[in-house]
Amino acid sequence: MSESTVGYVHSTESFGSVDGPGIRFVSFLQGCRMRCEFCHNPDTWNIGGGKPFTPRELLDEALKYKEFWGDKGGVTVSGGEPLLQLDFLIEYFKLAKSEGVHTALDTCGMPFTYDEPFFSKFDELMDYTDLVLYDIKHIRSDLHRKLTGWPNENILEMGRFLSKKRVPVWVRHVLVPERSDYDEYLIELDEFVKTLDNVYKVEILPYHTMGRYKWENLGIKYTLDGIEPPTEDRVINARNLLHTSEYTRYKNA
Repeated sequence: MSESTVGYVHSTESFGSVDGPGIRFVSFLQGCRMRCEFCHNPDTWNIGGGKPFTPRELLDEALKYKEFWGDKGGVTVSGGEPLLQLDFLIEYFKLAKSEGVHTALDTCGMPFTYDEPFFSKFDELMDYTDLVLYDIKHIRSDLHRKLTGWPNENILEMGRFLSKKRVPVWVRHVLVPERSDYDEYLIELDEFVKTLDNVYKVEILPYHTMGRYKWENLGIKYTLDGIEPPTEDRVINARNLLHTSEYTRYKNA
């Protein structure tokens, strides 16, 4: 791996406030194999598109905003699915840590496997990762497949590995009526999260339709047509069932 390593970036956000602690420079990498029905960035799906950056180029762009980060801010890599560009991520986060920058990875974990060469690279990446924003789309594998096109066994296994390695995690769950917003599923998700020893925060992300126009612009049928965002009562119910308030005692929450 060298500075010739190239990553493909869909877009960046200079003052991100919802993708990790503090103010963050967020890079949305291009490419994803999942097809989440609620995806608000279907324009990131195509693998091979995006703007090329070397790790040094992207970090230099991020460092322009360092004075705004304060004690908690830093860089976050999201997607798309960033784990499809592991070599780039390793070099980018390694450079960031060498300059004292907090690093966060936002991933659904779909590419995770113990097979090589993925696993050794992922394990190395975690050495330079301060926080994982761990998106669990659905706790039941069959319904996860219906919602995203992929099962979730390896995704849950990634959560267990991160727990063993003690990598700090924020669990994120998109609450979708008629898909994930059922008490029995939320209770099962809560039971799984309780088996992990590294969860610093649990976030409920209410489903919204703000990205629907992107599906239409791309000529893709919007599969959640007619499904409205969850009511505030249901969002509060989900937070209660997942005991989100119990995690606020942890650092950076």
